[in-house]
Amino acid sequence: MNKPTQKAWDLIGEYSHFGINLSLASLRSANSCGIGEFFDLIPLIEWCEKLQFDVIQLLPLNDSGKDPSPYNALSSCALNPVYLSLHALPHLSEELKTKLTAFRELNNTPRVEYKKVYEEKHVWLYTYFIETKEIWEKTQEFLTFIKDNPWTVSYALFKILKVELLEVNWEHWPDHLKNLSPKEEKELEATYSLRITFHQLLQYLLFNQLQTVKKYAGEHKVFLKGDIPILISRDSVDVWHDRSIFNLEFSAGAPPDAYSEEGQYWGFPIFRWDILKQNDYVWWRERIAYASHFYHIYRIDHVVGFFRIWAIPLNQHSKTGKFIPEDESEWTPQGKKILEVMIESSNMLPMAEDLGIIPKEVRPCLEELGICGTKVIRWERNWDTDKEFIPMTNYSPLSLTTLSTHDSEPLALWWKNHPGGAQKYAELKHWDYVPDLNKEMRLTILKDANHSSSLFHINLLQEYLAVFPELVWPDPRDERINIPGDHLPTNWTYRIRPSLEEILAHQELFNTLKALK
Repeated sequence: MNKPTQKAWDLIGEYSHFGINLSLASLRSANSCGIGEFFDLIPLIEWCEKLQFDVIQLLPLNDSGKDPSPYNALSSCALNPVYLSLHALPHLSEELKTKLTAFRELNNTPRVEYKKVYEEKHVWLYTYFIETKEIWEKTQEFLTFIKDNPWTVSYALFKILKVELLEVNWEHWPDHLKNLSPKEEKELEATYSLRITFHQLLQYLLFNQLQTVKKYAGEHKVFLKGDIPILISRDSVDVWHDRSIFNLEFSAGAPPDAYSEEGQYWGFPIFRWDILKQNDYVWWRERIAYASHFYHIYRIDHVVGFFRIWAIPLNQHSKTGKFIPEDESEWTPQGKKILEVMIESSNMLPMAEDLGIIPKEVRPCLEELGICGTKVIRWERNWDTDKEFIPMTNYSPLSLTTLSTHDSEPLALWWKNHPGGAQKYAELKHWDYVPDLNKEMRLTILKDANHSSSLFHINLLQEYLAVFPELVWPDPRDERINIPGDHLPTNWTYRIRPSLEEILAHQELFNTLKALK
């Protein structure tokens, strides 16, 4: 291939890859406590190896506090403690082991009770910390982790101050906390030293568990694919602690287009790329380098945002926004430079989410760098002419083919709700269109997707499970992970209907998936 990403391709291999995509939160097992946990991935890796599926793609795992949306991260590096496998922690007392039994009741809800799980795990983990802190304070590996990851101090302090100030956004904190001097920061670190160590220990434990999972995956010839959101919460430690690299006068979003007549207002601050450039993009370099401890491949969220972003004046309508940079001639040089920095920062293979309305220069730039784009079959059509579907055998090999995403309707729902597009696809296959997608049709579409000319073929796990009605919820709307732009209680609380053990024991599912390759 001879591209800037060549070293990563040498590790991954330039051949057809197959995999599953999931929100870790949606899993539950006999060992988990109300939500999917890191070590739930171990048996899933073994299952994928037997299937000869070699990629497990995970939605973001960053700490998002009490918000279940992993794209609303309050730290660019910190992992979410909710995903810790509690049963596997060292030095557990019998009393703490007993308390885990009660947690497992939280596995039985049809949706993830995220906030409840988050809060109850936090209380349990603090008890664990108090019981074991003397051991950890003498553990050299933990002390080395703290030394190697100085960001954990400001992260911990931010978490503590959020609790002390009743979760108020940092922009409404008292001035002296909003704008800490180095002296004041040191004083707070001394005041809260015990609780800072608690948060650092959680990050150490998370680091160890997820790194163990990555190592196990590699030994079983399975690649872990992470997800790096382009943006970060305005109410995050990164913005609080280093405002210089963020432009807080604007919110990122999307202009009115075919996908949204009103446009979209996301609320995330945009970057000051000029300041980041002066600092040699150190914030991005460190973020990517830290993620490389956990993943072999990563998804670059909203890649077009590195070229240009729709910037909306704070609290105004999306229509009042503008693209930044405003000069189109700057888009490609800026995007290419940032992507080159990301490539240089790790040995992971980057893959781009390049969906929606994309300037014509972006995809040639991705090809030049050796970065795969994303092909969601329902959207791969000749939109400017006859609106026919582009044959999957015509996709660029440097791409990933998928049926759906975490932000879209699952295939069955799209098929029913968008008969215009679905009828076009039915004609292509010489089928009579019926609103309810039947098993044979689903299997054919899955097989077609897995035999596109893309190098990667990855689908949400629920798209495979849906071949068997007993493995999905009766209402296909309940198989959707997120509806972007709508603040719904169902967003990011999706739970896969069968337990992990039930999935792994379903021999007919296994045989069907193996035959789809």
